[in-house]
Amino acid sequence: MPRDVDPKQTRKALRIIRKLAAKGAAAETIDPETGEVKPGEGAVDYSQWESEFLTEVDQRLEKYGSAFHDLSKGRKDEALSTLQTVKLKEIAAKARGKKRKGLTTKKPLGWKQRERPKSRSEES
Repeated sequence: MPRDVDPKQTRKALRIIRKLAAKGAAAETIDPETGEVKPGEGAVDYSQWESEFLTEVDQRLEKYGSAFHDLSKGRKDEALSTLQTVKLKEIAAKARGKKRKGLTTKKPLGWKQRERPKSRSEES
């Protein structure tokens, strides 16, 4: 039994996915002089996984109106799961040209102002 998903949510997700896919997809071109087939130059160079992700999520949204089935992975009325939304945001950031932030450690407040302990070689 299919879930009742808000059609606005589905359209919004489809619009975002298709916009991102269009930025990365460019048709192959044939050089008229040599007849050589050159790969298309898209604005964004997506990895194979990212391209597959975009096409598969697009297909699921078209067919079912939602891209996930397990309700523990997202809200009942949403078209995308929580993790799918995060991945789409990462792909969108890549399309905008922003670098991905890696894992960082949280530094305590005032860590720059603290005096560092002197090493034994400095004490002598």
